[in-house]
Amino acid sequence: MTRPGGATKVRPMQGNRDKTKPTRRYVVAGQAIEAPKLPAGLHLVATPIGNLRDVTLRALEALAGADVIACEDTRVTRKLLDHYGIATPMTPYHEHNAESARPKLLARLAAGEAVALVSDAGTPLVSDPGYKLVRAAHEAGITVTALPGASAALSALIVAGLPTDRFFFEGFLPAKEGQRRARIAELARIPASLVLFETGPRLARALADLAEGLGAREAAICRELTKMHEEVRRGDLATLARDYAAVAEPRGEIVIVIAPPAEDAAELDIAAVDDLLRRALGRASVKDAAEEVAAATGRPRREIYQRALALKG
Repeated sequence: MTRPGGATKVRPMQGNRDKTKPTRRYVVAGQAIEAPKLPAGLHLVATPIGNLRDVTLRALEALAGADVIACEDTRVTRKLLDHYGIATPMTPYHEHNAESARPKLLARLAAGEAVALVSDAGTPLVSDPGYKLVRAAHEAGITVTALPGASAALSALIVAGLPTDRFFFEGFLPAKEGQRRARIAELARIPASLVLFETGPRLARALADLAEGLGAREAAICRELTKMHEEVRRGDLATLARDYAAVAEPRGEIVIVIAPPAEDAAELDIAAVDDLLRRALGRASVKDAAEEVAAATGRPRREIYQRALALKG
């Protein structure tokens, strides 16, 4: 998700070599290392999410040994390749050209080439179109190999200080308010920590909708992970929403991690909720009854309000 940056550029060591042969090498600490040709197939290579040193030796060897690197933005991937002295050719593969670029990559794979697939940063196929290429490769009988590494979602999850035994990765919420709120209502039923991506301009509005839809849950805003200005802010959703609404839009890449619903609220079945609502509706308006039951159960106000309307009707 985040883009590589903040690193010193390293040039490959120069020497007398046969320029008719492809250069399969990478440079680490000023030492040029020859890389073996990567076996034929599709190789999914994780790259750093910010700090260029967060790359594995296996990833460098694969990028140097591939016939071609398929990437979201060649300008972004070029920073990583230049830093490690890798001269492998690149070809763009992203959501805007995937339909036309995919058959060309599959043809190269069918011809026995080794294709390394990377995203702008982090683990490929997480919030990018790579899964369609992987699916097509499997269907064509082409070997697919994963080279694990950095991931913004997992990095945020482990640094947030929230439950990690069960989590649900949502990615980006819908941009339109109505669709976003509807999706949050669906997420409210998931008994796990939630991991979301968000942008600076949308963060305050998204947090306000999350606070309304999920109730008083703990959360962490993880920004610019692994970079110089890395920041992790923790608090309940309502407080975080107010804090971010009162300041300038934050910059950089952002991951939101939200705690699961409280155990007692998760275990309370809908029949018990309806029973509480019927009693509350006998003495209060729909709005007041919904707020009362939402506060008592910890369930989202929007969900309880819809139940109250149905029972009143």
